[in-house]
Amino acid sequence: MLYLNSLMASLHHIAAFLLTACLIYEFVVFQRSLTVSEARRLQRVDMGYGISSGVLLVAGLLRVFLFEKGASFYAANPLFWVKMGLFALVGLLSIYPTIRYLKWSQSLKENRSPEISEDEHKRIRLILNLEILGIVLILFAAPAMARAIGMN
Repeated sequence: MLYLNSLMASLHHIAAFLLTACLIYEFVVFQRSLTVSEARRLQRVDMGYGISSGVLLVAGLLRVFLFEKGASFYAANPLFWVKMGLFALVGLLSIYPTIRYLKWSQSLKENRSPEISEDEHKRIRLILNLEILGIVLILFAAPAMARAIGMN
C-alpha cells in the first residue's frame, strides 16, 4: 500500500506540473497573430492542459478517498475546500480559451491563420493571467492544507 500511495502522489504531482507547463506555454505563445503551425500547437497544448487537469482531479480524489490522511481529514480542512474551489475556478476559466481555440479548426483546416480580434485577445490574456494566479494560490494552499494549518 505504501508503494501505491507513493505512486499516486507522484501521478498527482506530475499531472500538476504538466498542467502548469501547458498553461505557461499558452500564456507565452498566445498572441493576436499566430501562424497556422503555432495555432495548431496551441490547440494540442490546450488538449494536454485538459487531459492533465483530468488526471490531476482523478489522482487527487483517489488520494483523498483511498490514500493519505483519509476523507474525514480533508472534509474538515477549510484549506482543502479553498484548494478545490480554486481548482474549479481555474477549470471554469479555462473553458473560454478552449472554445476559442477549437473554433479555429475550420480556418486551420484551410491552412489559414486564426483571426483574433483585439477584444478577444485581451479577454483571453486576462483569463490566462487569472488561471495562473489561481494556480499560484493553489500552490500556497496545498502545503498549508497538508499540514492542517487552519484546523482546530
